[in-house]
Amino acid sequence: MITRRSLLASLPALGLPSGALPGPARARLKTAICAYSFRRELKAGTMSYQDLVRLAVDCDVDGLDLTVYWFPSTGPEFLLPLRLAAYKNGVEIYAISIRTDMCRPTPELRAKEVEEIKRWVDVAALLGAGHIRVFGGNVPKGESEERAAGWVAEILRRAADYSSSKGVILGLENHGGITLRAQRIVEIVRMVNSPWVGINLDTGNFRSNFYEQIALCVPYAVNVQYKIDMRDEQGRVEAADWDRITGLLADGGYKGYLALEYEGEDDAVRAVPPLLAKLREVAAKYSRPRRT
Repeated sequence: MITRRSLLASLPALGLPSGALPGPARARLKTAICAYSFRRELKAGTMSYQDLVRLAVDCDVDGLDLTVYWFPSTGPEFLLPLRLAAYKNGVEIYAISIRTDMCRPTPELRAKEVEEIKRWVDVAALLGAGHIRVFGGNVPKGESEERAAGWVAEILRRAADYSSSKGVILGLENHGGITLRAQRIVEIVRMVNSPWVGINLDTGNFRSNFYEQIALCVPYAVNVQYKIDMRDEQGRVEAADWDRITGLLADGGYKGYLALEYEGEDDAVRAVPPLLAKLREVAAKYSRPRRT
């Protein structure tokens, strides 16, 4: 077996200095576009998913997180040409984002939710995507949050039994409702206790103690979505500090994608490219090797 130590020992014989290999990096960060950023264009048909592949190339980003709401089909006639176009352009379709509601009070409804997630797992696998963003949903009136958390964990556990066989991770997003607070979403993921279930960390969805809650989620994050601002419980808005957020990810050892999810009112075709340039800069900054 070749180890780092034996490889380092062989470098002088190869005429290379012993310091030729890089040291450990703070983080390994890639950039991506969330298709939801172009929700108006995709809904209107003025942009296609293949257009997003071309945009990723033009903006020099690595991947696509494809919100599925506007897929014209989930059959191979749509999915495989899209996968081919992405591959030929060096763009990774690494994730899809779907709607789910896992706060289901009856066994029959929970079984139905599991089957729906499994259907999208097959779609992700056909696209070559290794991650699916899912929602926890809202606690039904009259039910306790603790009991609803158990339902969410049950559905995720059962769905992960299937997704693991396809090599697809399920990322539970902090999207209000049962996942409004970091402590609860971490609890659910820990209850599931599967390497195939983690947190899809949306950095703009917490409504209080933004950065503290983000930090709590970092150890469980399997995908991270970046927003341009944050909104508290009183509706006050402040600009998101991407440098601070990325520092938290790097310090927590996160390795993976940073996906821009633009929800502003300005035209996305004009607004998104400069934001992606900023995202590339911050990703590169925190992906640099540590100095020793």
